[in-house]
Amino acid sequence: MVHNSTVLPPLDTLEAFACAARLGSFSAAAEELGITHGAVSRQIGRLERWMGVKLFTREARGVALTQEGVRFLSRTEEALALLGNTSERWTPRRNKSVVRISVTPSVASLWLFPNIARLEGEDMHIELVLDNRLADFGEGIDLAIRGGNAPWPGVYAQQLWHNTLYPIASPQIARQLGGRSDAASLMEMPLIHDSNIQGWKRWLAAENVAYVPRGKDRRFEDYNIVLEACAQGLGLALAWAPLSDEALSSGRLLPVSERMIDHHMAFHLVRPESPLRLAAATVAKRLLGLCARSEEEIAAFLAPLQ
Repeated sequence: MVHNSTVLPPLDTLEAFACAARLGSFSAAAEELGITHGAVSRQIGRLERWMGVKLFTREARGVALTQEGVRFLSRTEEALALLGNTSERWTPRRNKSVVRISVTPSVASLWLFPNIARLEGEDMHIELVLDNRLADFGEGIDLAIRGGNAPWPGVYAQQLWHNTLYPIASPQIARQLGGRSDAASLMEMPLIHDSNIQGWKRWLAAENVAYVPRGKDRRFEDYNIVLEACAQGLGLALAWAPLSDEALSSGRLLPVSERMIDHHMAFHLVRPESPLRLAAATVAKRLLGLCARSEEEIAAFLAPLQ
């Protein structure tokens, strides 16, 4: 969120400022807040630009407050105490390490939410940043989950799971098809896809059917909406394991063809080239383990730590 007030300082910078002032170190503040050193530095920089003064001087063993910083700290502590004096406030889990994962809404709701307790355990708190855009590791993000074709420059990526595609439908649409599963029969129904139509094009092309989106077909940006539209009987979709597993196991959606193809893209766990914090490395190892990645693959993903 961008703070545009000319009256109030950027409120999301105050905790980083107070923490760095108390500990005398941006690195120590980052560790306590569960974010990166760079994120703390950028927040302090925003606050200093808003105020028009320097709040810290850099020293050999950390940072020290300037005179302006000392004066502003007392006001900051009063403000934070006032904001914290409510029974309905949200507070992070101070007894746990915080790991920030950037993830698309569909992967969050269809895979990460059911598995988040296993990833957090007793010692971690995962903070999700929901975004369809490329992850910005400069904004305090530790890890990201994105779909595409790796490798990508400037990051490390490990494929999470093997992806296959096959047509699925609501029970009502499946009954209308009456067991017909050939491409021509499926084309009688509306087709539902996300922003990428390559899945349907490739599945249909195997039976020499050239697919061009039609007026009756539907497109939704997020795959969770694709599945919901399919379950509501708006048309056929393509199953994309494991994101579609729960809908199929519950019977809300049914396979209407046994023919599968490999997806042209895959979801990956992505990390920056810079060293991972220990907490982020721990969560990455747990996540890759849940996805049945081998010890060798996990070690290769974490290798830049060495």
